[in-house]
Amino acid sequence: MMIRFGTSGWRGVMGEEFTFHNVRVVVQAIANHLRKTYGDGPISVVVGFDTRFLSERYAFEAAKLLARNRIEVFLAERDAPSQALAYQVIKRTCQGGINFTASFNPPRYNGLKFNVETGAPALPEVTDAIEEEIRQLMPGFSTLAIQSPGESISRIDFQADYLAFLQGKIDFGVMRAAKLRVAADLLYGTSREYLDEILEENGVEVESIHGYVDPYFGGVSPSCTEENLAELKAHVLETKCHLGVATDADGDRFGIVDEKGAFVHPNIILALLLDYLVRVKGWRGGVARSVTTTHLLDRIAREHDLPLTKTKVGFKYMADLFLKGRIMFGGEESACIAVRDHLPEKDGIFAGLLVAEMIAATGRSLGGLRDDLYKAYGEMTSGERTLPLTPERSKRLKALIQDPPSKLGRSKVVAVEMIDGLKLDFDEDRWVVLRLSGTQPLIRCYAEAETREEVEALLKKGLGAIK
Repeated sequence: MMIRFGTSGWRGVMGEEFTFHNVRVVVQAIANHLRKTYGDGPISVVVGFDTRFLSERYAFEAAKLLARNRIEVFLAERDAPSQALAYQVIKRTCQGGINFTASFNPPRYNGLKFNVETGAPALPEVTDAIEEEIRQLMPGFSTLAIQSPGESISRIDFQADYLAFLQGKIDFGVMRAAKLRVAADLLYGTSREYLDEILEENGVEVESIHGYVDPYFGGVSPSCTEENLAELKAHVLETKCHLGVATDADGDRFGIVDEKGAFVHPNIILALLLDYLVRVKGWRGGVARSVTTTHLLDRIAREHDLPLTKTKVGFKYMADLFLKGRIMFGGEESACIAVRDHLPEKDGIFAGLLVAEMIAATGRSLGGLRDDLYKAYGEMTSGERTLPLTPERSKRLKALIQDPPSKLGRSKVVAVEMIDGLKLDFDEDRWVVLRLSGTQPLIRCYAEAETREEVEALLKKGLGAIK
């Protein structure tokens, strides 16, 4: 079995691929990579974990192994959001960060993310090098329990530093003045005592649910999908809140519910935030989106004469543009944003707070802002479907990429993109994408059009091409 890093780190089912033996192999591979990169000088690494079963134990094993490799370790005192780990890497000028989380994957999964010295997720050239180390280490690697000198491991608190950093990024005063009420669904994850606490400390009324640890995540995947936020939708209505905000298991993705208890797709939130930053706050600069993200961002960029960059799926590509100073805003349809002067890592807490600021600053409900957006740029609807990956479907997808169709049903293809998988563009900003998932054995199909019926038709035709 070969361990591979996907769109966002290495993930696997616990007890099958994700075992203590394999975790030790991967951590040793990272240690070897760091030594080859930085030589014999001092190296330090931040280690964090989420609320999943065994995550803290995996983190402690990683810390001990790193310490045995003469690497100084800053180990989280408790579970913490991924972006809080990224901030510690930056603040402490560490050479890397290791986080044990499978993000939004089902409870039976766990995972390991590696952040480089900038705080950003590792790009493929780094993870490829780590995978080569794994390949060399795997045969005959010892699985014995690791002993190490305790003085090389320091337990640290992520929370205070991260919340202090956030404090200057959000206008809480405008929320207080608007007497905003926010419902927060912490989804049994790492955002508890982060998202709710910063609102409370700033005098913003917050109604929280699921703010305790449950490794089974209430029996659902810890993902901010509409079906998983039914309780938040009901809670918004019951408590008469202006907004509902959710975060996933490691706090890096967001889910938003409007004042009427309706789920708002991340694509719409991305467009609303970009429009707010450009039109209300007067920001200017580059914009980026992944190939599977709404073309509403394209329309806003065109309207305000902002350069647009398209990326592969994976926030690491957005973070790279951020670090190079090429963008002031970037977004992925999987509820990820990059915003200038913030962090080169996904941040669902920050995104939710920025939505709350937008509502308070504009004096408009989220539903009203969405209507305004559609009037200004036109209405777009998006959707996604998946199929289990099989060898035959993989072959069909490869064949489509090698020989793209000129039409899909009655829709004429006006452009073909192969940035990540296959994207067929049609007129009026309609499109469909087929690509392999980077986190699960799935083929993903995405589509966008003006109506739900058109989206469903595109998804059906897209999946039909590889079934």
